[in-house]
Amino acid sequence: MNKNAKPNESPGGAPDTSPAPTKQRSVEIPHSIGVRQLAELLGVSAIDIIKQLMKNGIMANINQVIDYEAAATVASALGYTSSLTPRVERASAQAAGETKRRPQFEEKELKGLQHRPPVVTVMGHVNHGKTRLLDAIRQTNVMDSEAGGITQHIGAYQVNVSKQKITFLDTPGHEAFTAMRAHGAQITDIAILVVAADDGVMPQTLEAIDHARAAGVPIVVAINKIDKPNADPEQVKKQLADVGLVIEEWGGDTVCVPISAKEKKGIAELLENLLVVAEVEDLKADPSRPAEGVVIEAELDRSKGTLATVLVQNGTLKVGDTVVIGSIWGRVRAMFGDTGKPLKKVEPSTPVAILGLSSVPQAGDILTTVANERLAQALIAKRNLAMERGSSVRTRAVSLVNLYNQISAGGIKELNVILKTDVQGSIAPIRSSLERLATEEVQVRLIRIATGNVTESDVMLASASKGLIIGFGVSSEPGVKRLAETEGIDVRYYDVIYNLVDDIEKALKGMLEPTYVEVIEGHAEVKAIFATGKAGKVAGVYVNEGKATRGVAVKVRRGEEVVHESVVSSMRRFKDDVKEVAAGLECGVGVEGFDKFEVGDILEFFHREKAG
Repeated sequence: MNKNAKPNESPGGAPDTSPAPTKQRSVEIPHSIGVRQLAELLGVSAIDIIKQLMKNGIMANINQVIDYEAAATVASALGYTSSLTPRVERASAQAAGETKRRPQFEEKELKGLQHRPPVVTVMGHVNHGKTRLLDAIRQTNVMDSEAGGITQHIGAYQVNVSKQKITFLDTPGHEAFTAMRAHGAQITDIAILVVAADDGVMPQTLEAIDHARAAGVPIVVAINKIDKPNADPEQVKKQLADVGLVIEEWGGDTVCVPISAKEKKGIAELLENLLVVAEVEDLKADPSRPAEGVVIEAELDRSKGTLATVLVQNGTLKVGDTVVIGSIWGRVRAMFGDTGKPLKKVEPSTPVAILGLSSVPQAGDILTTVANERLAQALIAKRNLAMERGSSVRTRAVSLVNLYNQISAGGIKELNVILKTDVQGSIAPIRSSLERLATEEVQVRLIRIATGNVTESDVMLASASKGLIIGFGVSSEPGVKRLAETEGIDVRYYDVIYNLVDDIEKALKGMLEPTYVEVIEGHAEVKAIFATGKAGKVAGVYVNEGKATRGVAVKVRRGEEVVHESVVSSMRRFKDDVKEVAAGLECGVGVEGFDKFEVGDILEFFHREKAG
C-alpha cells in the first residue's frame, strides 16, 4: 500500500529542492503512475520527466498516466534502479518531505521513540454516513468497558483492533478538521473519506479531499450504504479516479473498503486497513518526554469546573503535571478516559478529559507541560508579549504583498493557491499559466480548483494552509469578506487572465506594488449646520460609533452616494479645539473644500493602510 501523497495537486510538478539523485538509488514504482506523481517520486520537475519520455518516443502531458515500463526507463535515465513494489518508497519519501505534520525529533531523542496509535478523522458529504460509521465503530470495538466506566462524550475515543489501538476524533467533517489546522494544530494522521454508494462524489466530498490533501494526510475511502438497492460502488470508484483518487484494484494507491455502517458490514476490514496505512506511515512518539498535546474541546462544567478534552501527541501526561494551554495554566487534578474511567497517566495518541485549568481554553490550543508554576507564568508572559508585537494570524498569513519577503526569509517553499473561476473553461489556461511561474525558491501549488463564488470554506482552507484565494470572474458569498479579514486571508479578484498572472509573477519577484485598504475609524450623523463667516459652514454632528479625529480622511455620505471626500480640517467641542471625539458625544466638524452639508448626512472617518 502506497501512501496517498498529493495526487494531482502539485501543478508545478515536484519541487526542485531535492538534491540530484545519486547513481543506483532505489525507487519503487506502481503498475501505473501519472507524470506529475512520478516527478514527485523522483524529486525532479515534471518537465524533466516529459523530456525523458519524448526521448523514448512517448508524447505525454503532465496529467497523463504511464505504465511501469515507461516509468522505469525514465527512472533509470535519471540514475535510479526501480522495482515493481509500490508501497514503501513513496510513503517514506513523503514522510520525509514537504509536509512536516508530525513532531520533528532531534537525533538524541530518536532512542526513546515508540510506535503510537494512528489518529483518524472521518470526512465526507452531508448524509453520507459519517456519524453512523463512528457510532458503528464505537459500538463494536470501544475499549475498556470495565466496571465504573460510564461512557461519556469527550470528543474522541479509542478502539482495539488486533491488539492495537486506533484513536478516532468524534468530530466528523472537514470543517472541524480544518478549523483545528487553522489554529496551528495538526492532529490527524489518516482521513477516512465516506462516500455513499447510492449518491457518489458530491461537492462536500471534493472539499474533504482538498482539505485532506492540503494537510498531507493519506485518505482511506469507505464506500458506504452498499446495502441499498441502488448502490453503485463501481460508479463511485470511477468518480474518485476522475478527481485523482485511484483505488488500489485499479492500479492506484488509495485504499478503498465497501461498508454498510447501518448493518455494520465491512467495519472490521476498514479498521484492519487503517492499521496497514498506519504501519506505512510509521507513526512514532516518545512517551518518556513531558507531554505535549492539543485541545479538542473544552467547557465549563457546573460541578467539576473547567473540563478540557486533550489529545496527547507526544510524551506522557500525568495527574499533578503543570500545564500551559494558550495563555492559561493549571495543574492536572484528575483525568478521565472516554469511558469515564479515572486515569493516572496518558501516553501518546490518547484522548483524555482533564480537570484543573484556571479557565476554559479554545479548541486547537496547544498543551505544553512545564516543571512548575513559575515557568508556566513565564511562558504565558512570553506568548502575550509576542501577541502584543503582532504575532497574530493576520501577520503570519501569506499575501501577494508580503510573499517575496517570506520567500527571501525562507519562511515558505510553496505558495498555496485556491482558484475559483466562473466557468470550467477558465481553469486550464489559468492553471497552466500559474504552473509556469514556479521557481527554484518556491512552488505554486493549487490546493483547490473549482467553479463558483468564493465561500467561507475556501477561506478556512486558505487559513489552515497559509494560502491565498484567487477569484476569476466570480464574487464572494455573504460572510466571506468579514471571515477573510478575521483570518488575515488575501482574496484577489480578476477578470483578465493577464492581470492575474502578472500580479502573481510580480509578487514572486518582489515587484508588486502594495495595495491599500480603507480602515474605518468611526461614523457621525449631521444634526445641524452652522455658518462660520468666511470659513463657510461646519456640521454639528453626533458621533454614533467609533471616533471622529481631526486631520483624518472623511467621506460625506448622503444615502448611498458619496458627495465629497477630503480631510477633517477643524473640530470643536463647545468653544475648544479638539483632536478627537469619542462615540456618544457631539462636536462641530469642518471638512476641507466642502460646506454644503445637509441634516442626516453621515460623515465616515477613515485612514488607509497597506494590505497584507
